[in-house]
Amino acid sequence: MARRPPQRTGTNVSAVLSQNSPREYTRIMGVGAARGDVIVTNEDVCQWIDSSDEWIQKRTGIVTRRRADAETSLVDLAETASRQALENAGIEGSQLGAVIISTVTSPYATPSAASALAHRLEATPAPAFDISAACAGYCYGVAQADALVKSGAAEYVLVVGAEKLSDIIDNHERTISFLLGDGAGAVIVGPSDTPGIGPSVWGSDGGKWDAIGMTHSMLDLRDVAVQAEEDPAGDAMVAGTEAKLWPTLRQDGQTVFRWAVWGMAKEAKRALDAAGITADDLSVFLPHQANMRIIDEMVKQLKLPETVAVARDIADTGNTSAASIPLAMHRMLQERPELSGTLALQIGFGAGLVFGAQVIVLP
Repeated sequence: MARRPPQRTGTNVSAVLSQNSPREYTRIMGVGAARGDVIVTNEDVCQWIDSSDEWIQKRTGIVTRRRADAETSLVDLAETASRQALENAGIEGSQLGAVIISTVTSPYATPSAASALAHRLEATPAPAFDISAACAGYCYGVAQADALVKSGAAEYVLVVGAEKLSDIIDNHERTISFLLGDGAGAVIVGPSDTPGIGPSVWGSDGGKWDAIGMTHSMLDLRDVAVQAEEDPAGDAMVAGTEAKLWPTLRQDGQTVFRWAVWGMAKEAKRALDAAGITADDLSVFLPHQANMRIIDEMVKQLKLPETVAVARDIADTGNTSAASIPLAMHRMLQERPELSGTLALQIGFGAGLVFGAQVIVLP
């Protein structure tokens, strides 16, 4: 029996849509980094919380963390890292087809930090947008960049993980503040003749939505501001209340630790399987720099060979959320340039709770 021709919709039945020509493979072409200039030691931290250098090192592996000064903005950090990545990739900002910043610390809900960065890099009119996926944000950005390049929507995509966490911490808070640093890491994703980025394994567990998050919402501050307008005589009281309600980070450490150690090792294994390789094929492991104990436990769970170089940038950079994986990659390649072109497993996980992982070929 003859098949019916496909039905067309619309008034112009002779029109046929054009689509971008897809590309088969992508790769990371270059990486750049920017760390805060201020070195904050464990002794410094112990001025604010009742702890010790020994306890902090034992529990987290952190000796120092890097933070930016008051004059350095999140976009400043992102620009420094991005210019390095562009130079290392051998392209100009004007060649970018998209600019993506992953951050949870932009001081503006809108406009995006990415649009400001695109302007500075002379990437206009490339599309530019921010994503909020906390410590998994860089891997989320790589997943999106990979898809944009493969689809033909862009030839080169800039992915930046950038955080100025010092803006949203209470130094006296004990669950997370002493872990955190500032910085930005950037990569260029572009076309390749051979596979350079494996399938993305990513997801979320909103049932643990409140395991890491902010102490208050911006709506809480708004309500206090409304109260101030209605009761001008209470300005001093309102000002003090506003300071107490300023949203800062906190976490349920035990919940996050258990989820990261047991759950994320499984997701890392899924990323290896999706890429069609085993742990024995890896040269580098690039986990989110959350806590040295989490990193060590994941290495055990994954049964990584001793030949695999494990990123431990957290020791003197601290936990920089979305910036941590590209910062760790940058340091690894600086210290071990012979690892360029080898296979690395990268995995990020954090507030949401969210996770993302890929096997990549190092630039």
